[in-house]
Amino acid sequence: MATIDFSKKDIVMLAPLAGYTDLPFRSVAKEFGADVTISEMISSNALKYHSKKTYKMIEKSPSESPYIVQIAGSDIGVIKEAVLILNDMEGIDGIDLNCGCPVPKVVSQNSGSSLLNDLPQMSKIIETIKRYSNKEYTSVKSRLGFNEKIAPQIAQACENAGADFITFHGRTRAGKYKAAIDYTPIKEAKESVSIPVIANGDITSVEIAEQVRAYTNCDGIMIGRGAVGNPWIFYQLKHHLKYIQKEKVKEIVLRHYDLMIDFYGDKGVSIFRKHLHTYSKGFPAASEFRDIINRIDDKAVIREKISQFFSA
Repeated sequence: MATIDFSKKDIVMLAPLAGYTDLPFRSVAKEFGADVTISEMISSNALKYHSKKTYKMIEKSPSESPYIVQIAGSDIGVIKEAVLILNDMEGIDGIDLNCGCPVPKVVSQNSGSSLLNDLPQMSKIIETIKRYSNKEYTSVKSRLGFNEKIAPQIAQACENAGADFITFHGRTRAGKYKAAIDYTPIKEAKESVSIPVIANGDITSVEIAEQVRAYTNCDGIMIGRGAVGNPWIFYQLKHHLKYIQKEKVKEIVLRHYDLMIDFYGDKGVSIFRKHLHTYSKGFPAASEFRDIINRIDDKAVIREKISQFFSA
């Protein structure tokens, strides 16, 4: 199994992001600089019932190593079954427990960030994953708390339950995605435990990444929404670049497009449009470009239009 070298303090991970971090996007992030990739959030219940869609979401690229699968759930028995199913899948280096999802549908099932209201139950789930998993890592992705910021207590509970590392998103569940990001509790969590702590939330540039690393003394950073429309941030971080050359942007966009077609077939054209809408932001004639590609279904023509637009 692949290992993560936290000693360098420069680990960069791609966060799980529903609807975006599928195999093609993760592959692009990995190929251009991400050290670790994580699947979209997987329902432990869906795994238990062998959902074909769920299995498809877990598929990984050969380039993805280390690769971690994130699961959500609150029922100890179902979590155990999900872990045993993942044990039979090769190429997975860790299982991450979602303790951060703020979506009401997930919270109402006592999953995601709702576990932060019940740290003993959260601990039991982590212990279950650790006990039954044959993977290298058991990790947790958490918010700072549900309503209150209790990151050190969460970190200590995770460490005591056997987690190998923890990632904090710098908001509470109550803060959703709009409250001001707060890295101070992540810094405090880092100081309270001996396991690696990863910082996440609103890291959208090399400058912010460097500031967060210095301030929190964290063992790495994780980027999610900051990579949407901007996956070259991993290339910039890996090569210490403040700016990205236009040719590299074009290379990354075309690589992502080709991977989408490989993975989804002709359906990849329509799925990729949302990415092109974000990739083209800030470029001259972006609105005209979006209008054109919205009307084209031929994958070869779309590829040519992408090449022309990002060469202009």
